[in-house]
Amino acid sequence: MQLDRRDRLILKLLQADSRISNSELAEKVGMSQSALWRKVRALEQAGAIEGYRAVVSAPALGLHFQALVQVHLTRHNPEHLQQFISAVESRPEVLDCYATTGQSDYILRVLCQDIGAYNTFLEDFLFRLPAVESAQTNVVLREIKRSRDLPV
Repeated sequence: MQLDRRDRLILKLLQADSRISNSELAEKVGMSQSALWRKVRALEQAGAIEGYRAVVSAPALGLHFQALVQVHLTRHNPEHLQQFISAVESRPEVLDCYATTGQSDYILRVLCQDIGAYNTFLEDFLFRLPAVESAQTNVVLREIKRSRDLPV
């Protein structure tokens, strides 16, 4: 799908407030409500809009410990690699997982209640995976910038 100026404005406005009413969005974009509804539906069907959600506060849930974990694999055995990926995908503490170049094979963003919960995550989960050789933890002291919006 080729995005035009209006598509990008719709996406920007929906990223800022996904609960905006159809009539308010139509007014801000300069379209009729029915034309806007069709445009948003087309963006959804094309995959430009993947979904809608609430942004929940981690501290409100008692999740105060965040770390970036650089994971080094023993070797790239396809079976162990798939086991690692499946295991990581199944863990709710792992918010993000990136395959990377450089010194580590993967970088995980992990969110837990506290250091004790993180230690349990390491010992009872991560270090038990056959593909994992080592992991280096970088504890997040504070967030300086965390954007949820894509540059539209």
